Amino acid sequence: MKNLIGIDKAKAKVLSNKLNDLLANYQMFYQNLRGLHWNIKGKSFFELHLKFEELYNDAVIKIDEIAERILTLEEEPLHTFSDYLNSSEIKEEKSVTNGTKGVEIVVKNFAILVSKEREILNLASDADDEGTVSLMSDYISQTEKTLWMLNSYLK
Repeated sequence: MKNLIGIDKAKAKVLSNKLNDLLANYQMFYQNLRGLHWNIKGKSFFELHLKFEELYNDAVIKIDEIAERILTLEEEPLHTFSDYLNSSEIKEEKSVTNGTKGVEIVVKNFAILVSKEREILNLASDADDEGTVSLMSDYISQTEKTLWMLNSYLK
């Protein structure tokens, strides 16, 4: 049986579950970025304050796109902080003021996100879900480039 957009309902359910997991992780990532943006101190303050803001602005767009994709697949996106805390592999960070440590946290969080995006890409491809494939493909290429840049910052 297929849903409204022609995806097998069982495969859409599996994809939605994985997208909800990604959504929870992006929500935690977003909140970590907000905390880093607010609390960062030191000689790299100006550049990192702006970078963390750029990253959280991007994350909030992705959060909305992921939730809307879940709805398109005819499922319900997670939408409570308790769901995010219980589901996310990315853990909350608190009171980080050191710029290098902040960038290391972002790199670690991005590594988790890109791994989940690759898993979803493979599942979406198997389900002939071009919409999710396209979304994940875009996210992966953006994340890879950002990871390279942040890793270069840490060298």
